[in-house]
Amino acid sequence: MHIHFLGICGTFMSGLAMIARELGHRVTGSDQNVYPPMDAVLDRAGIAPIAGYDPGQLEPAPDLVVVGNAMTRGNPCVEHVLEAGLRYTSGPRWLSEEVLAHRHVIAVAGTHGKTTTTAMLAVILDAAGLEPGFLVAGVPNDFDTGARVGRDGPRRPFVIEADEYDTAFFDKRSKFVHYHPRTLVLNNLEFDHADIFDGMRDLQRQFHHVVRIVPAGGLIVAGAGQPRLDEVLAMGCWTPVERVGDGGDWSGEMETPEGARFRVRRHGRVVAEVEWSQCGAHNVANALAAIAAARHAGVGPETAASALCGFTGVRRRLEHRETVAGVAIYDDFAHHPTAVEAAVGALRETRRVRSGGGRVLAVLEPASNTMRDGTHRATLGPALSGADAAWVLAPGRAAAHTGWDVHALERESGAVRVCDDIDTIVRECTATACAGDAVLVMSNAGFGGIQERLAAALRARTPRGHAEREPATPTRRVSNRP
Repeated sequence: MHIHFLGICGTFMSGLAMIARELGHRVTGSDQNVYPPMDAVLDRAGIAPIAGYDPGQLEPAPDLVVVGNAMTRGNPCVEHVLEAGLRYTSGPRWLSEEVLAHRHVIAVAGTHGKTTTTAMLAVILDAAGLEPGFLVAGVPNDFDTGARVGRDGPRRPFVIEADEYDTAFFDKRSKFVHYHPRTLVLNNLEFDHADIFDGMRDLQRQFHHVVRIVPAGGLIVAGAGQPRLDEVLAMGCWTPVERVGDGGDWSGEMETPEGARFRVRRHGRVVAEVEWSQCGAHNVANALAAIAAARHAGVGPETAASALCGFTGVRRRLEHRETVAGVAIYDDFAHHPTAVEAAVGALRETRRVRSGGGRVLAVLEPASNTMRDGTHRATLGPALSGADAAWVLAPGRAAAHTGWDVHALERESGAVRVCDDIDTIVRECTATACAGDAVLVMSNAGFGGIQERLAAALRARTPRGHAEREPATPTRRVSNRP
């Protein structure tokens, strides 16, 4: 069968394309924008995306068109599909019908930690010999692919990152309602995706839709101390729930400040210990959720913890890209103030423990719709408070449309600079950075390849100039005061 994917370069859609290819289908696809790491992923799979949406790419007609949720009415290919009467479906529905039927689906949902927790579960189940299928909306370092079919058969595990974003222009339900999970992980819940949800209650209603379809013999692993999740479960829950976090059924006892070693407790009793290369309390929480979910799939805590000791993470999740002129450059996918705060804090603590300190310089692109329109304007400044200096790329028209004066961040704190272009950020950050510092780049988009541009600018500095140059921007800590 010839399947054409519209929007193939998204992390989810590219994973579907690789699964379709593994199943023996002929795969083509198109997209408007291509940026790392998905361009390299598709290239390795032998899939060359077509640039743009000229309807000519649909002639001769494919057997099926899988329409990504970024596609809208008015898109030339979408209009051609409808006018020509081509067979089409959404990505989540295709996956549900072609792969997930009769599988033990472990779905990982929540505002933060989905990608990492999904990758952890894939590593755990694989190490246990269960040959899981998985779809990670990212690039896990421990596999040569972010998606695979795995061993087919009744109750064979398939782990999927369960996104709450809408399914397609013709199906406005959240993607995860299509997956019919037997094990559901709900890491946490905060408001996000203001472009499609009217408010928290609207978002919670979608989460409750997926809670409703988990069978009584299944399991929901939910973050403890998450009031918004508590409200979702209070709407009605017919499935056993295990809580993860302080005061929950599962908890972690950090033995090192940055989380490189921690004990796993279940009902207060130590059941395993993890010593790994990851860092941050947020990753300890992700690991606890993965261990709890893996137990429901038949993998004991000790086996799960042993697998996590070798877990090497996911691309663009506090990923150390390189060190240039003594300045370490990190890349993170942070898309929400809570994720920004967690990434900055984890890097600061890790550098303190492992490298003896050094400043953390934060560089942020508010790329998600919710960040760009100023929905999180009240919490964005405090989220950057752990950095010694921070640069934020002005989001332009999206912010102006909603009345958000992004430059207010500068007035609220002297250590935040709002810049209108990437060149200015590169110039000022490079002038500020000294040997021993870490630059943390945060964006859920491409950010104009700023990681490589920062590295090139640092290489271009002479050692003498580097030693003599004074910081170009304030380096005091950002105030938390409103």
